[in-house]
Amino acid sequence: MIPNAEGPAMAIEIDGRTLTAAEVMRVSRPDASGSYEQAALAPDARERIAATRDYIDANWMNDDAPLMYAFNTGVGLFKDQRVLMSEMVSYQAKTIYAHATGIGEALPEDAVRAIMLLRANAFASNFSGPRVELVERLLAFLNAGLHPVIPAKGSVGASGDLAPLAHMAGAVCGFPEAEIVYRGQRMPAREAIEAAGLTPDFDLGAKDASALINGSTVSLAIAVLALEDAKRIRKAADVSLALTLEALRAEKIAFLPIVHAARPHPGQAAVARNVLKLIGDSERCSEAARLTVFPEETRKEGVAPPPRVQDVYSLRCAPQVHGPVVQALDYIDGVIATEINSATDNPLIFDDGKGGYASLSGGHFHGQYVAQVMDLLTIVMADLGSICERRLARLIDPTMSYGLPRNLLAGKKGLNTGFATVQCSMSALVMENRTLAMPGSVDSIPGKSNAEDHVSNSTWCARKARTVVENTEMIVAGEMLMAAQALSLVEPIAKAHPLGSGTAAALKAIRGVIEPALDGDRWYATEMRHAQALVHYGTVVAAVEAAVGHLE
Repeated sequence: MIPNAEGPAMAIEIDGRTLTAAEVMRVSRPDASGSYEQAALAPDARERIAATRDYIDANWMNDDAPLMYAFNTGVGLFKDQRVLMSEMVSYQAKTIYAHATGIGEALPEDAVRAIMLLRANAFASNFSGPRVELVERLLAFLNAGLHPVIPAKGSVGASGDLAPLAHMAGAVCGFPEAEIVYRGQRMPAREAIEAAGLTPDFDLGAKDASALINGSTVSLAIAVLALEDAKRIRKAADVSLALTLEALRAEKIAFLPIVHAARPHPGQAAVARNVLKLIGDSERCSEAARLTVFPEETRKEGVAPPPRVQDVYSLRCAPQVHGPVVQALDYIDGVIATEINSATDNPLIFDDGKGGYASLSGGHFHGQYVAQVMDLLTIVMADLGSICERRLARLIDPTMSYGLPRNLLAGKKGLNTGFATVQCSMSALVMENRTLAMPGSVDSIPGKSNAEDHVSNSTWCARKARTVVENTEMIVAGEMLMAAQALSLVEPIAKAHPLGSGTAAALKAIRGVIEPALDGDRWYATEMRHAQALVHYGTVVAAVEAAVGHLE
């Protein structure tokens, strides 16, 4: 659906200085009703942009003005070639055509919306010098639900995300070659713009084309989405861990505050506190439960098992593995928050202190900040998924699960197989994540006749980070699904050993959507999809927090 009908009064105002990742998410993704938050240019930001552009038009837009990169010159190695004012409108169009070399499938809708919002916000900072009409054109597209078709591949993340942004720019200008998705239908840009009630023709002024394409905004948009999803998944992973701890009747000692005070990393301490909120009052994680409820298949009748003493690494060391994710996300969040409110094209416009403005060239379009933190996000989320999958492997093997039914099977053995292939599918995602975790930010191929002799590769870093985050979401959901199956299988004989308050709330939320598989095999892909939705929409975490308080 297109945004709310209330209009700009309900919109998020952008000023280039205060936009948050949470606001980007609200504009980029629909709410429960299918509507998007609107966006508008803050009045004071509009005044600043207009004043700067008035000066530019009055003082620089003549053929006697000094050469100023991208305003009256060509780009790249043509930086010393003057573009005449009579050629300016044509030059803007040709700049976009020359860079519209995107490749591959189109970026998803939420990424396209984030790109348009973040590009407009960069302009609102008043360092780029575009016409106000260009900023408002981007916001009009957002608010009308016009989503340019932007190929995902083709950017090296230096001189900005030139190729994908050129496809966005072509759509904004109504080029006949450009395409737009409008109300779910992919169509020629001009047709979509007219259908939305806007004018398809939109001429650009001096530097407008360069401003549109010369920034690492595609990288940033994908990064914001991946990071915000990772924050949500990280909490869900603590919940899935706690469910597995209950299923395996694990020790609580490894999560005690006194233990983590001896190695005081804040991330691991936060994870340990989360786990104790979930299982602190559990009687399932106890020696009594191990002895009386879950006899091992390999144990001789009447012979008690040896005491557990301590658990395996995927259980006992979970705070030391989940914890670094917490701290990495905090660091990444700081970098991305700065990028959201940064000007990233070239040249930039500054007050010259003499009542006018100066055009200064720099390198803010270079995406290395985004590239490196996206590589970090990829690494930590890949490792988070890896430890979750190892816990799944234990759940299906009775020699490692302390007697849970093999493959978490209910029904006749042989006729039914159980959850073994669910775990196998999760291991496929882990292997994919490990390959994608190879850093991309250290890779650089010079381009443009060596004018760009070091590039960031930020767009690929962001794209693969998002893939890893999505894979990890599924792995965490898989752990929830399988740990819940384990708990439901043994519930009839486990009533004397109740779950912790937090894990009981989590199990109830899962069972509100997914019935336990107590009669044999079924179409597990459906349950996997439902479990992923429970993680994606924060349903289980919300239920836990309602029961035991906020998770860190």
